[in-house]
Amino acid sequence: MANHRAAAILTIASLLVAVALTDARLTVQLDKLGRGRVYFASDAVTVPALSCSKVHGVKAGETCFSMAQAARLKQDVFLGFNPNINCENVFVGQWVCLAATSA
Repeated sequence: MANHRAAAILTIASLLVAVALTDARLTVQLDKLGRGRVYFASDAVTVPALSCSKVHGVKAGETCFSMAQAARLKQDVFLGFNPNINCENVFVGQWVCLAATSA
């Protein structure tokens, strides 16, 4: 019985650690030469709902970093406009938001 209780406590503790680490929001982008750039998004801040005012269709070879750079956006701002984007798997034709206004 004690082993089951200890295992349950250990499992719960592991899940809490996993959630805390996931919330850190580490972003890694590779340039065309395969060199990595690591970004830590700033702490989460409550912001009003945004309405996208400028969109862009992803072209071959583009990354989150290159699109943010071309739009003169900081990486965390770009990710704020596109909170559900998977930067490791952007695809040609995917729509991304490059400018937004408060709704």
